[in-house]
Amino acid sequence: MKEIHLLRIYPQVARGPTLAAMTEVLRRGRASLAFSFFAQGAAFALLVTRIPAIQDRYGMSDSVLPIFLAAVPILAGVGSVTTERLVRRVRPSRVLRWSQPLAMLALLAVGAGHGIAAVAVALGVFGLAVGALDASMNMLGVSLQRSYGRSIMLSFHAAYSLGGIVGASLAWAGAHWHLALWVSYLPVVAVLLPAVLAGSRWYVDADGPEEAAEASGGAAGAGSVVFKALLPLCLVMTFAYIGDSTVSNWSAKYLQDTLGSSEQLATVPYNVYMVTTLLGRAIGDVGVRRFGAATVVRLGSLVAALGFAVVAGAPGPWVGMLGFTLLGLGLCVLVPQTFAAAGRLFPGSSDAAIARLNIFNYVGFLVGSPLVGALGDAWSYRGAMLVPMALVLVTLGYARSFAPGGDRYGGGHERPRTADVGRSGNGV
Repeated sequence: MKEIHLLRIYPQVARGPTLAAMTEVLRRGRASLAFSFFAQGAAFALLVTRIPAIQDRYGMSDSVLPIFLAAVPILAGVGSVTTERLVRRVRPSRVLRWSQPLAMLALLAVGAGHGIAAVAVALGVFGLAVGALDASMNMLGVSLQRSYGRSIMLSFHAAYSLGGIVGASLAWAGAHWHLALWVSYLPVVAVLLPAVLAGSRWYVDADGPEEAAEASGGAAGAGSVVFKALLPLCLVMTFAYIGDSTVSNWSAKYLQDTLGSSEQLATVPYNVYMVTTLLGRAIGDVGVRRFGAATVVRLGSLVAALGFAVVAGAPGPWVGMLGFTLLGLGLCVLVPQTFAAAGRLFPGSSDAAIARLNIFNYVGFLVGSPLVGALGDAWSYRGAMLVPMALVLVTLGYARSFAPGGDRYGGGHERPRTADVGRSGNGV
């Protein structure tokens, strides 16, 4: 029955690759894309967890550092916008194939440069490359999910979380042994860069607009992105990343300065957060298939809000650690499902929708860290934790946006699809 369905939509299958060969292409595409998510998680964690070391190496003052940190998400947004235009002429797989190695080389340059000008250029290149690879990775992920006909998007972001754990652990080891930044970064780049280049030949690109629209029953908006319809998902993305940036930028300081932990214990919350994020994403696809994306998003929002409440009211560091654990379990489902929902909402122009939505990833990062810092200085850091809690709760009002026209990837409403393997990264 599945073969008949594929032959009807892809008549070239009859004279081209067999169904088994097409399935193998999808599997290899999924594995290679998951590895790219893993590599990006590791690279990003190596950067953000060594910010104090970067500041010391280049002699940045506390007033200059935020400018450099803000430049990265701003340029990443530029990279995402550029990718939206670029994929009209170049396949997303090619954008990812070259932007990811560029980001890794920029990371190495951050650790090996000399002078403020050098690190400014390196961080700028890193930001532009990250915007391009984030957008293209999620474009390919949404395409593969459509091809599989079931929720797999969380599994890619689980690979990202695993990479973040590895990267943060390596960063801890580098700090513990007082290694120079370039010494910490070089082995990682030397291993991951050739690996992602080798794996990139198996990337599988998106269906064409006609096939994607047919897969979603000719849904409205198949040919263009209407920002008004995309706006709820943009807000959810922003709120989710405000919460995420609160953890990555303020968890160590909060645990040490507000809850009175030791300096060593203060390094643990980010890793705990990443571990619970990994666990939540590893099982999240099962929840989406069984209960639907909207239900999973509602549950994730409630758990994340509870986590922020526990952090804000924690009497000591160990209760605070529990709060960060809940945050990982709650926030982890929001971003992958937001990308997936954008792909379903605009099936014929999902690449453009994802590139625009991805910009709000960086808006959240750009707003979240200074927002919590300003509220902490003006009011209290306990009170500041209530703001991302309230924003996460607002997500509940937009949960229905995750199942436009019925949740196609939840509750058994699956529709098998196969990607246009003629456009796969290896040219099959």
